[in-house]
Amino acid sequence: MSIEKTSSDLVRVQNLHKYYSVSEGFLSGTTGQVKAVDDVSFAIRQGETLGLVGESGCGKTTVSQTMLRLDEATSGEVFFREQNVFAARGDELKQLRRKMQIVFQDPYASLDPRLPVGEAIAEGLLIHKLGNADERYDRVLKALKMVGLEEYHASRYPHEFSGGQRQRIGIARALVLDPEFIVLDEPVSALDVSIQAQVLNILKDLQDELGLTYLFVAHNLAVVEHISDRVAVMYLGKIVELADRAELFSLPLHPYTQALMSAIPMPDPERKHDRAVLTGDVPSPLNPPSGCRFHPRCPVARLERCAVEEPQLRELRPGHLVACHFAEDFLN
Repeated sequence: MSIEKTSSDLVRVQNLHKYYSVSEGFLSGTTGQVKAVDDVSFAIRQGETLGLVGESGCGKTTVSQTMLRLDEATSGEVFFREQNVFAARGDELKQLRRKMQIVFQDPYASLDPRLPVGEAIAEGLLIHKLGNADERYDRVLKALKMVGLEEYHASRYPHEFSGGQRQRIGIARALVLDPEFIVLDEPVSALDVSIQAQVLNILKDLQDELGLTYLFVAHNLAVVEHISDRVAVMYLGKIVELADRAELFSLPLHPYTQALMSAIPMPDPERKHDRAVLTGDVPSPLNPPSGCRFHPRCPVARLERCAVEEPQLRELRPGHLVACHFAEDFLN
């Protein structure tokens, strides 16, 4: 699907593919391809948070890392403002990397245990040759303060911090380069629930203060509902639904989205709700089903069409896109 460019878009992803070659042995050559991301398109407006959700293995992290060229795409295009990220080279790519940062999922693995956190945060400033030693130190302290840490924390090592504090350090490392766009790759999934709320509130406050734009990758829909402005749902390498947050949570039109919504725990134990239980396992991206990739697990699939014809992402309501042949049935 082609995404129409608008003046409010900061990042635009167009027909993104990422395939991984598979071989049975060292000398056997390529025997197949894992279609981790298969023709994904979306746009992120300036100043908004787009939530990208789905089961583990659906390709959402691959999308985010391919966008930033941490992994090279098989095909497709990504635009930051008017710049083609995949075509950038040399100094142009280096400047783009300043504006597009990432916070990784694992706050333990993403920090070098041999470096004091102040030096870890300052690495980006050194790479981009920004300021002298005193100026870099001031920027590091400012970044630490913005995430709720103190000046003396700069001289400590990662093992001296809790998981929540380490994730704050990861956020500070992204902020120190004054980015416009940050990929948040499941930034709270490894944290306790009480710490999750603190980190999410920090991210929202920073967005309001600095005008940041986020791609928030997650599998926890309750977290996504709290922080996102719009939500895109992925299944087996494809986006199956995209809508405004309130619209998506009040009127999910894809059976897969409905199943995800029904799995959200209810805070009121007396309140009953229908649970849509999916049957079968997630198919392999090495050999995805024909037609609609969700049809082997879909409770409303009609095999004569769903197993043969792949549904296209189409707009059924203003700003609400869904890839399902029979999504209109859920509007009634």
